[in-house]
Amino acid sequence: MSVPAGLLGGVDEAGRGPLAGPVVAAAVVLPEGRPVAGVRDSKKLAPARRAELAIAIRADCVSWCVASASVAEIDALNILGATLLAMRRAVAGLDVRPDRLRVDGNRLPSFGTEYADRAETLVGGDDICPAIGAASILAKVARDDLMVSLHQRYPRYGFDRHKGYPTRQHLAALAEFGVSPEHRMSFAPVQRAAQRSPVGGGQ
Repeated sequence: MSVPAGLLGGVDEAGRGPLAGPVVAAAVVLPEGRPVAGVRDSKKLAPARRAELAIAIRADCVSWCVASASVAEIDALNILGATLLAMRRAVAGLDVRPDRLRVDGNRLPSFGTEYADRAETLVGGDDICPAIGAASILAKVARDDLMVSLHQRYPRYGFDRHKGYPTRQHLAALAEFGVSPEHRMSFAPVQRAAQRSPVGGGQ
């Protein structure tokens, strides 16, 4: 199927820094020159505003896909490798292929021959490229929702508040309760906690 002209795909991730939970990536296809109003770097938006914009993005974009790489994949591949894997999955899940693809950051995943000459990186792209900004919002909202769900299974850690990031509260919970199955064993603070308490605590 031929790809309509003027479609720009943006790719971004959420969750590289946390100590727990998956890393999530999103891909969004927008007509060039037609951004969704209010879209910018998801980290600069309040949670309620992100949720509102996520609804608008899904309704207005040409195509979107959210994908992830699991904690096991993060530990097996390292966080960079898992992030690139999640990005590849998100792009593969698009039902409309864009003319061009822009990825936030400075590392380009291997998307295969289909995007060999039309994929590029863009540092700071979530604030200057509407398609990347839209992907940033979808990835962040999806991952936050996942972490709220994990809070129901592991309420001692406060995943609903810090979303797995290494806050003082989270580190204190690790010290007290040990690690859960959702913690990334390849991350140093988790390794230290595991040495003090066995895996599987915190139910």
